Amino acid sequence: MRVLDSNFLGPLREITDKREIALIFDEIQCGLGRTGYLFAYENSGVTPDMLTLAKPLAGGLPMGAVLVSEEIAATIQPGDHGTTFGGGPLVAAVAGHVFERLSDPSLLKAVRENGAWLGEQLETIGRRSGKVRAIRGMGFIWGLDVVESANDIIKRGWDEGLLALTAGEHTLRILPPLIMDRDDLQRGVSILAKIIGQ
Repeated sequence: MRVLDSNFLGPLREITDKREIALIFDEIQCGLGRTGYLFAYENSGVTPDMLTLAKPLAGGLPMGAVLVSEEIAATIQPGDHGTTFGGGPLVAAVAGHVFERLSDPSLLKAVRENGAWLGEQLETIGRRSGKVRAIRGMGFIWGLDVVESANDIIKRGWDEGLLALTAGEHTLRILPPLIMDRDDLQRGVSILAKIIGQ
């Protein structure tokens, strides 16, 4: 759970351009609105040559996609690229609808604003508990490095009605639904403060 910004990605873009190497971003988890931008790279100002998408693309149905620059697209012929999650007509129709919904500027703005608020709340939890080593993220994708086992905190969360994930032995992964409002976020933050502080 690390946010890559233009200070890292800008020089990387320069190196790949200079050496004629394709710059590929994997946005399977962080893309499609999760950061408050349709694509996470938009926050950095660095555009990749290839971009992978999947998890939210078809609303839970199996589908993946690869977006490529015009230069790369010109080198691909039918049959060159295959996929196990290419999507039939039903899944493609669902993906079209999901993409339309996720690209709604008002939804993306709400994710950015509520995500900034959530980040402030997570920082407060970290300061008050003394049990959080680092907090990283943006929008509705956050990682909290905790002192104790992340699994132990997650188990306590289940008992309190909070679902979270791990991203390593000591990292909690916080991924609220993109439509979550401030009241629901506040409820989740209160539970998180309680289970981390124990």
